[in-house]
Amino acid sequence: MHYPMNKPTIFTVRTILIFVLFSLMATACQQNYVPKPRGYFRIELPERSYREMDSTLPYSFSLPVYCKITPDTYSPNEPAWINVEFPNLNAKLHLSYKTIDKNLAKYLDDTHMLVSKHIPKATAIEESQINNPEHHMYGTIYRIQGSEAASVYQFYVTDSTHHFMRGALYFNSEPNNDSLVPVIDFVSKDIDHIIETLRWKK
Repeated sequence: MHYPMNKPTIFTVRTILIFVLFSLMATACQQNYVPKPRGYFRIELPERSYREMDSTLPYSFSLPVYCKITPDTYSPNEPAWINVEFPNLNAKLHLSYKTIDKNLAKYLDDTHMLVSKHIPKATAIEESQINNPEHHMYGTIYRIQGSEAASVYQFYVTDSTHHFMRGALYFNSEPNNDSLVPVIDFVSKDIDHIIETLRWKK
């Protein structure tokens, strides 16, 4: 005796589909997910080259050809204060100059205070000494590490008797130094060159 087979109902087919869907989802969830590393835009760096700075300032140095010098508009009473701008890299090196008049200790204290302001955002601050007796250049370079540090490179130089200069590098963007590592390294080498070629005028 044969019994007629019931055709699958819409409810049965839907139940099977739901079961298969959940099975696939469960299998997918068991796979190990590896997030992709964060990517950054590629930054085109200029070909490194220098020229001698020609000015009436009380100091001189060899300037990258892709930089321009602008006055510090925030300090109109300080004509020897300038900015070395890197337009294509969105960076600016601020240089402030003072004549020493028995106040070197104050300038040094001010420098240490300005560097210490970056400590809360810094993971480390590396110091290296500047010692060039031939050209009367003495000072310290501060390389400030940390993704949120506002200024990653600062320095001061002095001849201890007449001249004092302080420099600080800034980028015209929100601090995200992890993405700026190639630019920071590139500009830092240019600042090293500026310091090496810095000369006081009599």
